Amino acid sequence: MKYQFVLSPEIQAACPAYRGAAVYAQVVNTPFSEGLWQEIDQFTTELLASSNPELSKQQPAIAATREAYRRCGKDPSRYRPSAEALRRRLLKGMKLYQIDTLVDLINLVSLRTGYSIGGFDADKIEGTTLTLGIGQANEPFEGIGRGVLNIEGLPVYRDHRGGIGTPTSDNERTKMGLETTHILAVINGYSGSEGLQEAAEMTLQLLQRYASATGGEITYYP
Repeated sequence: MKYQFVLSPEIQAACPAYRGAAVYAQVVNTPFSEGLWQEIDQFTTELLASSNPELSKQQPAIAATREAYRRCGKDPSRYRPSAEALRRRLLKGMKLYQIDTLVDLINLVSLRTGYSIGGFDADKIEGTTLTLGIGQANEPFEGIGRGVLNIEGLPVYRDHRGGIGTPTSDNERTKMGLETTHILAVINGYSGSEGLQEAAEMTLQLLQRYASATGGEITYYP
């Protein structure tokens, strides 16, 4: 599936360094992958030995996303980027939520790279154009497991129907589940292109290893 990715004028003005990568593939989701969780546990051990919550804020991709929030009008300490929230959870000694293989896999890439990644069931996306803009006051958005989320001032991807993903939370409407057979993973590079290709290739490789991915495509933009 070919998607077109558009950056709105307001996001270009607020976040001129933004570069994105999108990974699309046909997949087989499963409730749990032992091999994937061995990799997650290994990363957790390494993180706990080398970091703390304050250092996580300084990780380049996380720091750049936090700065993007400020430029767009959101307090990143109240609405944390997902990659930072995941790291903070582990550093507090709490276990990572185990959801399903696709969600767990996206979380691992976020943890390793610091990128906040939107993971969508591609068959639930309306249209083939995704536009990155800034959330408006009272814009409807139901965060996954969070209820109605105030996305005013958050960077947000919209399909033809409305918002589907922010770096804090994706939307219930397009979330992945065990029924998902096509994934679109959007990697948000507010720090620019450095490290973006590595993160995209890592995502595709993990999808091939743990989700039987075929027909994988990576798109870089703008």
